Amino acid sequence: MGASAQAPTREATLTLLLRQGEISAAALAEELGISVQAMRRHLRTLEEEGLVEASPIAAGPGRPSNQWRLTQQGHQHFPDGSDTFALNLLESMAASLPPETLATLLDQQAQDKARQYRHQLGDGPLEQRISRLVSLRSQEGYVSEMVPAENGCGWCVNEFHCSVQRIAEEFPAVCDQELRLIRMTFPDCQVERVHWRLESGHSCGFQISPSRTSSSHFEDFHSGISP
Repeated sequence: MGASAQAPTREATLTLLLRQGEISAAALAEELGISVQAMRRHLRTLEEEGLVEASPIAAGPGRPSNQWRLTQQGHQHFPDGSDTFALNLLESMAASLPPETLATLLDQQAQDKARQYRHQLGDGPLEQRISRLVSLRSQEGYVSEMVPAENGCGWCVNEFHCSVQRIAEEFPAVCDQELRLIRMTFPDCQVERVHWRLESGHSCGFQISPSRTSSSHFEDFHSGISP
């Protein structure tokens, strides 16, 4: 089957799984009018991409039958309009609230998210915490990577896809909030933006370097004392 035929089958398979919840390869094949063998190949490809998963269901004697369903990533394949809602909400807030009030609200959201990140990252070595952050950010829709900083001091977190890109284009202050978020997530470090997608290039990047006063800063932050 050529690529032109595979693409419609792929989308039809994902849509059927969305509508049905769980369904067997045989039932999918019947719905789409292709062989069960061809459908299983499609499902294995989608499984490798992280879009679908299977669970065996006993259906009488013999081998269990796999029931296929969308993963969380598979559900995210379908647009949900949440970015449009968030953008419209920010536009309404910007039109009705004083700028300093909107800034305070964004900062509070960054503080809450940073607190959540710190809890998830734990108190391990810096490299381990950054690695965990990259994993968390990737789950949230940021295509992230972690590489050693060019100057040899710390690490650089590069994000090639931004889950708030549309919002940031209209409200660049959201990018400032992201920088504050990373700084509050690593209060024992020096955090600087090293490249910015809205300015140039194809990604955003933050360099996270150990601070000379990291120990006392980190302890103060976790005890609720302002540094």
